[in-house]
Amino acid sequence: MTAPLTGLSRLAPTRSWLRAHPTAFDAGLAAAVLVCMVVASFADPHGPHGPTFGTRTPELRSLLLMTAAAGALVFRRGRPVTVLAVTGAVSVAELVAGDPPAPIAMSAVIALYTVASRTDRPTTWRVGLPTMTVLTGSAMLFGSAPWYSQENLGIFAWTGMAAAAGDAVRSRRAFVDAIRERAERAERTRDEEARRRVAEERLRIARDLHDVVAHHIALVNVQAGVAAHVMDKRPDQAKEALSHVREASRSALNELRATVGLLRQSGDPEAPTEPAPGLAVLDPLLDGFRRAGLPVELARTDQDTALPAAVDLAAYRIVQEALTNVRKHAGAAAKAEVSVVRVGRTVEVTVLDDGRPAGTVREGADGDPAAGGGSGGHGLIGMRERVTALGGTLTAGPRYGGGFRVQAILPVKARAEGDEDG
Repeated sequence: MTAPLTGLSRLAPTRSWLRAHPTAFDAGLAAAVLVCMVVASFADPHGPHGPTFGTRTPELRSLLLMTAAAGALVFRRGRPVTVLAVTGAVSVAELVAGDPPAPIAMSAVIALYTVASRTDRPTTWRVGLPTMTVLTGSAMLFGSAPWYSQENLGIFAWTGMAAAAGDAVRSRRAFVDAIRERAERAERTRDEEARRRVAEERLRIARDLHDVVAHHIALVNVQAGVAAHVMDKRPDQAKEALSHVREASRSALNELRATVGLLRQSGDPEAPTEPAPGLAVLDPLLDGFRRAGLPVELARTDQDTALPAAVDLAAYRIVQEALTNVRKHAGAAAKAEVSVVRVGRTVEVTVLDDGRPAGTVREGADGDPAAGGGSGGHGLIGMRERVTALGGTLTAGPRYGGGFRVQAILPVKARAEGDEDG
């Protein structure tokens, strides 16, 4: 196997040069065809003892026609049909005038192959059949040999094989081009899919960052306000509030470090290994809000439900964000209720509060129409995008008689679980 491969490797530069200079290749082909036609014109197929060589000499007219036909082949790539017409006409002229005719039909065979390989199949049929008919008919009608002689049948066979070979080459070239295009399209699709996954991952990390910052900074703000208010009269309560500020800030830093750590390289030894928060740590989350002065009641019927990681994280973040909004916008006397209920193939997470009456604008609400207007945040929008990405639904809006309601219905099997985990 080494010797053939070495030979092919040696021919590779020559093949590359010929592809880069097609006119030079066609000129060489035309010269080779001219030599073959001239040499064959010295042969007499009807000798006394079979075909003989050197017993006849081509006429000057035949030499000129052979030169014209071979010269036309130099332009076969650019104008294949025109070259076929020229070589066909010259071949017919020789078949009619020559006795015996010189083998100029060889040039028409090459031209017909070029037409079949460089055009489409209908064009090959429209051009090839008349060419075969005219050349074969001229040889049968005007030649001195019987119409059924092998020379006449040979013209028909060679033109037919040239058309078939050219069509096969064209079909193979189209097949290879289609495979190459399909491979390039698949590569582009892979790149686009990779970019889409990166964008989704960045969006998920951005949501987590927003949830972490909004939750903990809101708690820090509330506790700092309490400490400032009671600093002079009740220093013990101010000290307790400051300890809550310290604890909330420490939790915020830890979660920020874990979230931002997702952006590090996989080989980074400082990358976080602790699992993402979920409903298993819902009680500590609610305790943090209670210490911040927001009474929260919890009702759960999902303790035995194993949720996908993406759904578990989404449920936790929804409760966190909704309670943060309650603490920021519902008023100091507001109370909240959280319920997590398994219903069939879904988990319903609901957060209610009895804050300001319905119709009261909550200043700084998250820019969501359901939040009663306002500007400044993206909490509800982020929750809705998170739930929609998992194939669930989220509703949020004022309650009749006052307060606000956020409800998310999440599938137990997340539609985007593979994407989220990937």
